[in-house]
Amino acid sequence: MLRRGSARIMLCVSVLVGWTSSMAVAEHAGASMITGSITSQPIGHYEFCRQFSDECSIRSKRKNAPKVTAFGWDVVKKINSQVNDHVAPVTDWELHGEEEVWSYPGVAGDCEDYVLLKRQMLIEKGFSASDLLITVVRRPDGEGHAVLTLRTSQGDFVLDNLANDVKIWTQTPYKYLKRQASFHTGRWVNIENGNPVIVGSLR
Repeated sequence: MLRRGSARIMLCVSVLVGWTSSMAVAEHAGASMITGSITSQPIGHYEFCRQFSDECSIRSKRKNAPKVTAFGWDVVKKINSQVNDHVAPVTDWELHGEEEVWSYPGVAGDCEDYVLLKRQMLIEKGFSASDLLITVVRRPDGEGHAVLTLRTSQGDFVLDNLANDVKIWTQTPYKYLKRQASFHTGRWVNIENGNPVIVGSLR
């Protein structure tokens, strides 16, 4: 769990069919996040990258987000629900005895761990790392939180351990702060419509 004031803070290319309400929203302006300049990397991701350097050095050419097939969306929804159902939510203090540890979960983990596992599973299914972006948000109660953003030509969708529904980002209750850069898995960029980050990060 990402906490304010601390260092807290996973194919198919074709035509999408079967999604109605979320897709209707995605057709309007704001369906995709607007990202800006390079920003600070969360300390937990920095430490994760020291352990898994290959995962944080993937460079991609800037490209348009892909279309996703109906089958692809079934995979996304299944993985989101599967990870949510099989990983028990615990804090890093409870699991590791430390305040901020990003790791692949076994049977338990916090929000970043859910994100890492979903991202890994979707990459194994054929999605591109450049379209699966770890994203830092602020919940309505002010607490920091992490979700996985899936870039698509229909907009940016969010996989969240607090919800089994995969929603367009504008339908979630969060303020979006920053996310991994689509062109480099070890870099982070501001989300221009978000507020300045007040959660801990590496500077």
